[in-house]
Amino acid sequence: MVDVFVFILSCLYFFLPAYVANMAPPLMRRTGLFRFLYKAVDGGGKFMGFPIFGDHKTWLGIISSLVAGTMIAGLQFWLYQFSFFEKVSFLNYEHINILFFGFMMSLGMVFGDLIFSFIKRRINLRPGAPFIPFDQTNYVLGACLILSPLWIFDKDFSNIDLGVWLTLLFLTLFLHIVINRIGYELGLHKAKW
Repeated sequence: MVDVFVFILSCLYFFLPAYVANMAPPLMRRTGLFRFLYKAVDGGGKFMGFPIFGDHKTWLGIISSLVAGTMIAGLQFWLYQFSFFEKVSFLNYEHINILFFGFMMSLGMVFGDLIFSFIKRRINLRPGAPFIPFDQTNYVLGACLILSPLWIFDKDFSNIDLGVWLTLLFLTLFLHIVINRIGYELGLHKAKW
């Protein structure tokens, strides 16, 4: 039982940069800062008669995601010196390029989010419309894809296997719904899911 708990905690800790990156855009938008970045990533362009991503996918969202996730990875690097964090870490944060890891994890989150936003626009779902389970797991799939060369070929990532990614899919589905519901109730998020 303890091993299962530690494994789940380790999965969540490994994926923390992506979780924070995913939460950064609505939090940054709420601050009202950097209004010049409130521009749609797709520039208002259309594909097959529908918006490419939609005007809700902004440069502020992408940049805040990349910065926040990379900063959290930097924090993980610093925390690795403490025995608790070393024990729950799949990675030896002292042996990897931490900024590269944090950036790529965050980029994977953004990539997954944009891909599924693109798909939602193709099937004429409005922003915020439910697209369960993909709205809740798109960034796990994106991060898995972007980081796959590392967890497949880099020995420093050998603890990151398919079991970790499948666990993250299930945990994230549940946590995303709970956290978004809290964000919705606090007025930080427009959708309940």
